[in-house]
Amino acid sequence: MQLVVARIGRAHGIKGEVTVEVRTDEPELRLAPGAVLATEPASAGPLTIETGRVHSGRLLLRFAGFADRTAAETLRGTLLIAEVDPEDTPEDPEEFYDHQLIDLDVVTVDGTEVGRISEISHLPYQDLLIVRRPDGSEVMIPFVSEVVPEIDLEAQRAVIDPPPGLLDETQAEVARGEGGAERGGA
Repeated sequence: MQLVVARIGRAHGIKGEVTVEVRTDEPELRLAPGAVLATEPASAGPLTIETGRVHSGRLLLRFAGFADRTAAETLRGTLLIAEVDPEDTPEDPEEFYDHQLIDLDVVTVDGTEVGRISEISHLPYQDLLIVRRPDGSEVMIPFVSEVVPEIDLEAQRAVIDPPPGLLDETQAEVARGEGGAERGGA
């Protein structure tokens, strides 16, 4: 099974390094020197990681055959894809690969059907489960333990405990300032 593990950003310096947007919880395994990765577009690869380091909180990689800034800049926007055994699971039992979550049924803690996970959106500070509802609409569920207390891979379901308004806007709670007045009111 192929998984996108990073997206190449801009060139950094003059020696062929590039910034990468990491899309894996295991960069030390998937993006280590010596790793050979497929690419999207396929014409850019495969790429072999020559060196990797962290600089100012960003991962920098250099690939074999890309020795200068000009060559490295041609890789900008390329997706890096690793071959992963579909039976592999992360070491931490509270972590999951995207392919394990896609197509799980989503139900609330009281058993109400919500829909099915269609996609995982990896944002800088938190992941979102994109859930397709039976009516075709989508809802974004923050993938945090307070909202998603249970993932049961054997039962192929994710149990959610949504705060008011997450699934139904009419149930949203209005934030109130001190004294009970609504913010923005006169």
